[in-house]
Amino acid sequence: MQDWPYLSKYQQENASLPLPISDENRVVFLGDSITEFWSTKHAYFSKNKSYINRGISGQTTPQMLVRFRADVVALNPKIVVILAGGNDIAGNTGPATTEMITNNIYSMVELAQVHQIKVILCSVLPANFFYWNPKEKPADQIIALNAVLKEYALAHRISFVDYYSEMADEQKGLQKQLSEDGVHPNSAGYEIMSPLIEKAIQEIINRTVC
Repeated sequence: MQDWPYLSKYQQENASLPLPISDENRVVFLGDSITEFWSTKHAYFSKNKSYINRGISGQTTPQMLVRFRADVVALNPKIVVILAGGNDIAGNTGPATTEMITNNIYSMVELAQVHQIKVILCSVLPANFFYWNPKEKPADQIIALNAVLKEYALAHRISFVDYYSEMADEQKGLQKQLSEDGVHPNSAGYEIMSPLIEKAIQEIINRTVC
């Protein structure tokens, strides 16, 4: 039987994960391959034991929404980092408008907030082509999606991390030194992303402590 949202991917890890201790600042990172590969291409997660990577390569926002309870809420984090939408634009699970993508992300935000989980929304990384779907011209839709997400975050007082502005080149793609394939960051790309997200996490933690 097909596991469309890939709930089985982290099922055993989730089951064996202990509840966070009282002063633990547990953070779950939800996303696609850009999140999943972060653990293997950069030392960020190995340095932060309370940071849990729940990225799944190739995933779109409807798949992430289906697994949000199992892979985020059930782990009792203080914060969830959501980086999603690129594969929707690529058409991995069918055509997707900006509104369809944002509706799924908004639903994840609302589900987190109901469970008192703070949210950090992230911009989609720049890309001016997808090597697995070369007919798609994603650059302008990525810019439009990021603008909507930033506006939503501002209106709802949600943290927003803008990777795009730090990583884009003049052709609206990933800077060549930051990626081997034009889509996925290499270690240099994650070296830019890691301090940006860490700053946002620490700002939330400091506000919570105060």
